[in-house]
Amino acid sequence: MKFVIQRVNEASVKVDGKIIGQINKGFLVLIGVGQDDTKEIADKMVKKLLGLRIFDDENDKINLSLTDVGGELLLISQFTLYANCKKGYRPSFIEAGAPDMANEMYEYIVEKCRQGGFHVETGEFGADMKVSLLNDGPFTIVLDSKDIC
Repeated sequence: MKFVIQRVNEASVKVDGKIIGQINKGFLVLIGVGQDDTKEIADKMVKKLLGLRIFDDENDKINLSLTDVGGELLLISQFTLYANCKKGYRPSFIEAGAPDMANEMYEYIVEKCRQGGFHVETGEFGADMKVSLLNDGPFTIVLDSKDIC
């Protein structure tokens, strides 16, 4: 499982020209689900995501969490995080989870974040989405379950 976490001042996602998800200060998270991912892996990834302390405190030290700043989440599914570009110039996506399984895992992650008490907005699984953001920093972190599980 892979999360690309961007600390944002605002972010939104559109489908067919209509905004379907929008947040203010918080995290825009692009979520890639691999074929071997499980709910146990998702639980560890969500725990790490929600506990990250990457917002500035009063001394400009990155020391505050999403909870500390009243941050929101915009969660977007993105199978292209599993692009394999080792051979040739056309990426392979064979390591990405099958659509039904990946969607189930994505929905599970969304629900886990909501259960954590966070305001969560989402994209639309499998849709052609247009994502806009104002990255704060810029500050971007890549979490890979291979590194934390």
